Amino acid sequence: MGSRGKCERSIPMNPLRISAKHLGALAMPDHCERCTWLNARMGWKMPWQFFPGIFSSFDSYSKKVTAAHFKAHGKLPKWLDGYGTPMKAPHWSKFGVVEPESNLLLCGAPDEILRRESGDLSILDYKCAKFTDGQDRLKPLYEVQLNAYAWIAEQMGMGRATRLALVYYEPLNAIPDDEVVGLIGEEGFGLRFGATVVPVEVHPESIPTLLNEARRIIDLPQAPDGRDGCKDCKLLDGLLDEMLDDDRLFLH
Repeated sequence: MGSRGKCERSIPMNPLRISAKHLGALAMPDHCERCTWLNARMGWKMPWQFFPGIFSSFDSYSKKVTAAHFKAHGKLPKWLDGYGTPMKAPHWSKFGVVEPESNLLLCGAPDEILRRESGDLSILDYKCAKFTDGQDRLKPLYEVQLNAYAWIAEQMGMGRATRLALVYYEPLNAIPDDEVVGLIGEEGFGLRFGATVVPVEVHPESIPTLLNEARRIIDLPQAPDGRDGCKDCKLLDGLLDEMLDDDRLFLH
């Protein structure tokens, strides 16, 4: 495995892209350097990783709720009171900055950027989930993700983010029968959500250090050792073993 000191290298002409979410994985207690190394070489698309489309629909709907409430009432929903006035968040292809030392292009797609009365920004990330201990376990990843958005926004001249938060929208199923009837229409039925806002510490100055750590791992000449107990490494090793067994059978 490579040393953790500064990696001496020539900076490539074309920067490598890394998303705020993938950068956040480096902050997880169970981070695996081998998985990051392989993931980068796969274009950040490991073959067994997928994101159900329904969650993209929930994110889109969450944004519509915020926008519609602001349009109708001139203010945010009560649970977001004090976070500011909604701005149009840049498309992911336009929201990115190259960190010069690592020469990594950090990019992402914030769910919500708001302008506060002070001129500073608030950045929110919507989650369609109940806030539980399991969700809290992912907080290091989400914290980096939001701070990465804050760092990008400041570097792009959009302003300084002083409030970051995760907004959990939990589907509610403890609804009285007589109220359920009111949610049923001719073409389907509605669903109620409860909101939990979890503030996140603001420290975008930590992002360049993480980007340089990502570059150190990516630049290793060969895959580093996997973390003991890494489920993805175990899955990959099992797949490689199966392929080797198939080759042996074919040769015989």
